[in-house]
Amino acid sequence: MSAGEERWQRANLALACFALDPAALGGIWLRARVGPVRDRFMQGLDLAVRGRNTRRLHPNIGDDALFGSVDLAATLDSGTLTKTRGLLEEPGLLILPMAERAKSGLAARLAGALDDRRGLSLVALDEGAGPEERIPHALADRLAIHLDLSEQRLSDAPDLAIDTDALVEARRLLPDVTVPETAISELAEVAMRLGVLSLRAPLQALAVARASAALSGETEVDEPDLITAIELVLAPRATQFPEAPPEEAEEPEDPPEPDTPDDAPDEASDEDETPPLPTEILLEAAKAMLPSDLLARLEAGRAARNAPGASGSGASKKGNRRGRPMPSRAGRMGGEARVDLVATLRAAAPWQPLRRRATGIPDRIHVRMSDIRIRQFEEKSDRAIIFVVDASGSSALARLAETKGAIELLLAEAYSRRDHVALVAFRGDGAEVLLPPTRSLVQTKRRLAQLPGGGGTPLASGLKAALDLAELARSKGLTPSVALLTDGRANVDLTGTANRAQASEDATLMARALRARGMPGLVIDTGLRPTRGLDALALDMGVPYLPLPRADAKAVSAAVETALDPA
Repeated sequence: MSAGEERWQRANLALACFALDPAALGGIWLRARVGPVRDRFMQGLDLAVRGRNTRRLHPNIGDDALFGSVDLAATLDSGTLTKTRGLLEEPGLLILPMAERAKSGLAARLAGALDDRRGLSLVALDEGAGPEERIPHALADRLAIHLDLSEQRLSDAPDLAIDTDALVEARRLLPDVTVPETAISELAEVAMRLGVLSLRAPLQALAVARASAALSGETEVDEPDLITAIELVLAPRATQFPEAPPEEAEEPEDPPEPDTPDDAPDEASDEDETPPLPTEILLEAAKAMLPSDLLARLEAGRAARNAPGASGSGASKKGNRRGRPMPSRAGRMGGEARVDLVATLRAAAPWQPLRRRATGIPDRIHVRMSDIRIRQFEEKSDRAIIFVVDASGSSALARLAETKGAIELLLAEAYSRRDHVALVAFRGDGAEVLLPPTRSLVQTKRRLAQLPGGGGTPLASGLKAALDLAELARSKGLTPSVALLTDGRANVDLTGTANRAQASEDATLMARALRARGMPGLVIDTGLRPTRGLDALALDMGVPYLPLPRADAKAVSAAVETALDPA
């Protein structure tokens, strides 16, 4: 059986376990791009939860839809306050597409609703393209089952087999399923060895194990059920490969016990006692589920999150363009403020009966200044990636070719992400801004074609030029990031003099200046061997250090995207 077929069978089992008691498991985190594979999974979900109240959410849904609000038309028509029911007020299944785009506020509201045990469950559809794009932790922690079908082929994804009669029987059997006394401690130890810090995870795994036992027609959880729970709940949450526990110090040998007659009862043995499930068996099952590139994925996510000020594309702050609408706020008319008419009427509606009696004018809508609501928009900042390229030395031509290709690859998708790209080259006795922040691919290719190379390594001048360019970009509302590509040590100081000691000191000062201004970035070592001192320079900048020997344009582009995109 191929890996894809095993993954799909696991998804089928996960769906069956979830269908038994969705509210107890919280929900499913499904990581998969929009396509026929996800469509087939959702068809199986519809069949498994048929009869339940299913509602779809939007990642930008407002509190009015979640918790209910004033029904403006009914209130004005009847003269009495009439409210609508919110989506979170009724039990059922919530489906959240584009869950990786959900704001922390929405995640907190949904997490609170799941914790309140209102009979709600959630299927979060994560469409993220990379490991750095993930749903909020508050949601992921409350969804018991984590599935990743991003690499699932359609040929290995036939229609899911959902036996509704078996689900009915398993649902009847579920309350009678018992758990061995050692099961909770075994699951907790496996979670600890996998680096799973959530206290919810072992309890969620126990709930999945009980569901697996009920689906098998059993009334007691056994080893295969615990392995299923580890595969669906604990292994996807792993943050480290499990290591063997430290060996305990050898204890002194006990004195030999006196001989006992053969017919004496053996109190230490009990044939009827069930031996505890060995933790190592469960850990081996978890190891088999861990992806081979687990550490690389975790490191990529940490690089993006740990970069100072790493707001990435579209930072939510005062920027250079208007973003999505936000809930209206109370305010006053005038200036550039735009009145939200519907929100204003909603605020005024509950007071109409009182105001009509007070004024004696029953055929008017009475609006006061306190009712005024002002529109708000989230301001966005376009991202500006500033490449600082070492154009010195004999290997400059190859290094510049890699950078040119990486810039063109990044610009190819700049229009959808509103990215800008800039280029600073340092060589000889100074640095030069060859390309100011731009989204023009034609202009970029023209400038890159004439990029020179050779000479000394004025690293400090390159960082200073990048800092000045970043400050200029910030003043225009952009969000700058700095990507330094070099394979050599600084040997020319800020004055243009060949002085290796002073050049190294100047480079350190400029690196710390970038860090002090909260500038996210990345240091890429393009040398055939790691260059001594570049890791320390990255530490001074407060950014990740990444050695990429023989890196091509695609590798450089992928590294920059991974490190500078938002977490």
